[in-house]
Amino acid sequence: MALTDVKVRNAKPGEKQAKLSDGDGMYLLVTPQGGKCWRLKYRIAGKEKVLALGTYPEISLSEARERKDAARKLIANGHDPGEVKKAQKAAKTAEAENTFQAVTQEWHGRFKSQWSEKHAEQILRRLELDVFPWLGTRPVGEIKAPELLAVLRRIEMRTLETAHRVRIACSQVFRYAVATGRAERDPVADLKGALPPVKNNHFAALTDPKAVAPLLRAIDGFEGSFVVKCALKLAALTFVRPGELRHAEWSEIDLEAARWEIPAERMKMKVAHLVPLSTQAVDILKELHPLTGSGTYVFPCHRSPLRCMSENAVNAALRRMGFEKSEITGHGFRAMARTILDEVLHVRPDFIEHQLAHAVKDPLGRAYNRTSHLAERQKMMQTWADFLDGLKTGAKVLPFQRNVSQ
Repeated sequence: MALTDVKVRNAKPGEKQAKLSDGDGMYLLVTPQGGKCWRLKYRIAGKEKVLALGTYPEISLSEARERKDAARKLIANGHDPGEVKKAQKAAKTAEAENTFQAVTQEWHGRFKSQWSEKHAEQILRRLELDVFPWLGTRPVGEIKAPELLAVLRRIEMRTLETAHRVRIACSQVFRYAVATGRAERDPVADLKGALPPVKNNHFAALTDPKAVAPLLRAIDGFEGSFVVKCALKLAALTFVRPGELRHAEWSEIDLEAARWEIPAERMKMKVAHLVPLSTQAVDILKELHPLTGSGTYVFPCHRSPLRCMSENAVNAALRRMGFEKSEITGHGFRAMARTILDEVLHVRPDFIEHQLAHAVKDPLGRAYNRTSHLAERQKMMQTWADFLDGLKTGAKVLPFQRNVSQ
């Protein structure tokens, strides 16, 4: 006899599983634990199989019968409803894995080790805030250029630079989707010229030796933290990136060999970098060592020596000494060195670029390693330090011959 709603509702569990038939192969399976499961027994291609139709009370008797009838139609047309169900489940899983959000998270997980922790966090945060709410659940292969442009326009209203950064990140996600077979092409390519260009604002820097001299004298007379004062001096002498300077560790510095080796994971290009130290730089570090040498960082945070110095410490000191943001920043020491070494001291440009840790290649297209031209760069760094000392004492600035580049 066919089941009724009352029979289904009142069915009680026993010591063993019980099957209450509804006819046409469908039955209610009652488990000892009290579960009630709809099942359909059928045969196809000579094999007997069982199809799960859902559980009660989530699926009522009438709904279970509708699912049974649909399965019977598939069987009548030669299709296995169990295999159809598996295919539908796989399609839903694939769809969930192929959304823009899912692909972005997979891409980010694979490549975040190549970026700094802060940069990796910023990339994902921008996409979470500005893209996921509108495109996150969309299949990545179905997103078109106009949809993406609409998202970028919203960001542009807030800040154009961020809109360009998001556009670049989205392009990387789409290219990853293409490479993994989940998209045919990168729609960002169709947006070329759709956003106004960003006006490049280079880091402020003093590049005239006459203007550099007062800066150096001001640093010598700085009355703030001694650690920050040393950082300012070494920023001028080594012209490394501010983040590389702040995170310097004593274990990386060999004062006897006068060298500082920055590990690859802290470098922008992810390649270890060797900084030859002038005698002036070594003297500064030797003077600082009794104060911070027992810890990890050369320039520890004054609040907690377990952290490195704040990223704003050098810029704040420059402002305190009276230098405006439009005149010089912590990053500006790099441009200062690059310009004067080239235009005044006439050092070979490839030596300068290599010491700046830029991607320099030889005539055969091979990238130089961290020890390339080490002797020449050691001379260059000493020449630079001596030149800065001359500026502080008021020595007359004369163009150097290219003796350093020979």
